[in-house]
Amino acid sequence: MKTFYFLISLLLFLSVSALAGNFDQTFENKTLRIDYFHSGQRGIDHIDLGQIYEYPVWSGSHTHLLTSLNLGQYQVRLFDAETNKLIYARGYSSMFNEWQTTKEAKIIEATFEESVLIPKPKKTFRLVFTRRDDRMQFEAFFDRVIDPAQTSRINANPPKPAFKVSALMHNGPSEKKVDIVIIGDGYSAADMEKFRKDAKHYNDVMFSTSPFKEHKKDFNVWMVEAVSTQSGISKPDKNIWKSSVLGCRYFSFDSPRYVLTKNNKALRDIAGLAPYDYINILINDNRYGGGGIYNWFTTTYTISDHPGMEWQMDYVYVHEFGHAFAGLGDEYYSSSTGYDEFYKADVEPWEPNITALLDKKNLKWKKFVQPGTPIPTPWNKQAFDTVARERSKLDRLGKDYYEKREPFISKQRALLKNEKYAGKVGAFEGAGYESHGLYRPAVDCRMFSLSLTDFDPVCNAAIVRVIKHFTE
Repeated sequence: MKTFYFLISLLLFLSVSALAGNFDQTFENKTLRIDYFHSGQRGIDHIDLGQIYEYPVWSGSHTHLLTSLNLGQYQVRLFDAETNKLIYARGYSSMFNEWQTTKEAKIIEATFEESVLIPKPKKTFRLVFTRRDDRMQFEAFFDRVIDPAQTSRINANPPKPAFKVSALMHNGPSEKKVDIVIIGDGYSAADMEKFRKDAKHYNDVMFSTSPFKEHKKDFNVWMVEAVSTQSGISKPDKNIWKSSVLGCRYFSFDSPRYVLTKNNKALRDIAGLAPYDYINILINDNRYGGGGIYNWFTTTYTISDHPGMEWQMDYVYVHEFGHAFAGLGDEYYSSSTGYDEFYKADVEPWEPNITALLDKKNLKWKKFVQPGTPIPTPWNKQAFDTVARERSKLDRLGKDYYEKREPFISKQRALLKNEKYAGKVGAFEGAGYESHGLYRPAVDCRMFSLSLTDFDPVCNAAIVRVIKHFTE
């Protein structure tokens, strides 16, 4: 028996070694940050390349170079120019593709700064950007040949802002771990001690939440003390404008609580001070808000003016990381958004926790469904929606909002807790900002309700899958 296990271990070692050898044969252990301008409007995408920067280490996986996750609205792909062999691929989404789903994108064009990180190929390669079509298939819309030996195209001395970097949590080499970099926005020099405490607090919150706490040793977390000239960030709807180092602002896509930044270059310059796979931004401001885009970044507010409501910030931090890390979709549907058409009717979403239920017999998470659970799965949606409609009449920015909201929240929690299929996986109607036609895996989940409830089994498995993609 010992001989058998030794042989199995040897085969696994040789397999991993072969994959690592492929990396060394094809890539240098360096990162290329490719900046570009993404322009267009609804249904139109244009790419114009900007500067390419070289960093000294590739922090991503050296084994999983071709993504099997099938996540994101886009994929960046690298092909060997001589053999046309696919050598690298990674999915992502962006602020631009979210903007394309707004009403504004139907009538005007806009340009967003974006970046992708890739391992540096040793030979000339084709850089290809692909986007999902209406049937969720990837189609190329940009193709450019790049010679990495052409040093005039690649800046090997990227910007290095003079901010302090430290390891908040370090568990091993970056190529074998998931690296998160935490950056603050709206923290002045006088606020730096608060930023350090905030970064530690939210990191502790993350790794006390399943499944992250069970996989804590698979992560490194870095902290960059980025200093803003003023405290707080802009609130355009209130005509409040702040000079913050990352340029984050509320009221993105006309949603008061949605916090994003279009200042991609400043963000990437600062993030590049540490090896990173994911960027989490802490916002030194007091309006409830945040945001998260797959393989892009997250934002979380960090000041609560309402005693007893501090837990909401903990919720936001983990919820938004669910978006950015595992591509999880929002499962709620009764809150307003700035999107005009985020999901197309009769098309199966790519997010692992939302389905259009086009084929009941082949539900994407059917392996989690217990025998006897009906599909679709009944729940007391009418009563839940009645409470949600009454709650939506409240002024979210009013000073007494939280006091007035509490009775509605309590009623909704009680309804979810007492559901017949609570705690079981099925297909519950109402998800992805749509009351009808889209379904979620569980009646409640961290991606559904404003609460500290756990991720449901489908979301949990999606997160673990990404962790293994980076670390195994």
